[in-house]
Amino acid sequence: MATIEECRAALEKLSDNMGNAEGNVATAAAMDRSVSCRITDLDVTFVGRMTGGRIVVRDTIQGPPKEKAQIRLTMAGDDLVALVNGELNFAKAWGSGRVKLEAGLRDLLQLRKLL
Repeated sequence: MATIEECRAALEKLSDNMGNAEGNVATAAAMDRSVSCRITDLDVTFVGRMTGGRIVVRDTIQGPPKEKAQIRLTMAGDDLVALVNGELNFAKAWGSGRVKLEAGLRDLLQLRKLL
């Protein structure tokens, strides 16, 4: 089971990958939205903001977030680490229910370029 530190490191790596993106991916990464990533097996949520082509994690809270972020991810810690490391395909994980992504329709259309 991935630790909180490993999950935070995975989010930082994802942020770095987004910061180095080009073309349509860079355009999608440049959105300015509130973000939460709930790690179900650890019962923690990373909350922050997607801004300037990066994800800035501002806080780690116990349990579900108190406020609903514009972009919400929910998954197990091992799945987050595997996704970021390229060992788990997002579309397959989402289709099977291992990963949950919630956002407005316009945001979902932009996010599909990232995923």
